[in-house]
Amino acid sequence: MPSQRSADTRFAGSVPAIYDEYLVPLIFEPYATDIANRVRARAPSRILEIAAGTGVVTRVLASATPATTSIVATDLNPAMLERAAAVGTSRPIEWRQADAMQLPFPDGAFDAVVCQFGVMFFPDKAKAFAEARRVLAPGGVFVFNVWDRIAENEFADVVLAALASVFPADPPRFMERTPHGYHDTDLIARDLAGGGFTKPPEIFTVAARSRAASARAVATAYCQGTPWRNEIEARDAARLDEATDASAAAIAARFGHGALDGKIQAHVIVASA
Repeated sequence: MPSQRSADTRFAGSVPAIYDEYLVPLIFEPYATDIANRVRARAPSRILEIAAGTGVVTRVLASATPATTSIVATDLNPAMLERAAAVGTSRPIEWRQADAMQLPFPDGAFDAVVCQFGVMFFPDKAKAFAEARRVLAPGGVFVFNVWDRIAENEFADVVLAALASVFPADPPRFMERTPHGYHDTDLIARDLAGGGFTKPPEIFTVAARSRAASARAVATAYCQGTPWRNEIEARDAARLDEATDASAAAIAARFGHGALDGKIQAHVIVASA
């Protein structure tokens, strides 16, 4: 059986496509513009994106920055990068598989390093931050965001409870454990200092709205488009539809059966080199 960490970071099979179709518009798009605007305001000429996933921020960066701005978008997971490259961007950028823990770039190669909702997956945060710091030129900036605690993110919190009702003896807790498990801003500041960022970071807590056409879309996004699916199938692969149905019912009971609107909340961190 795979380790918990490997299961939490495995985006394979149909997950990347479902992630891109359902989860990206549900929770990632509201923050993609925010983080891209913060980067664009610094007018970098060389941008590195780490943990780019299926490219939601990459697409916004490509549209929001001048054609002379180079963008290298990386991710550890080939399936996610393949999906990102297939969707494409408004102008050419470089897609490259890379491990944020050991970046294959020289010192000082970029003016900005960007990471949307990826650092929570890094096994050694300070080491990953040190790599981001290493590849930044003097005066460069590292901009990333992380989810706040799961209780501040309504859809995810409801699905968490629904899955606990399906598997009461061993509830799947991926979303609470990993995506929403790195919300302590004091710890983030300490890890940045451990990675060589000597200036205190700027930290902004940003609330937004998560919108979906239906409760089923929300349930599909979380249960089938994230590594929560790995946890569900590890318990009983035949119960994936049951888990999705239970989550959809819980979402509908809380938010209704038509178009839905729920709170999401994240921390945005700006660390200067």
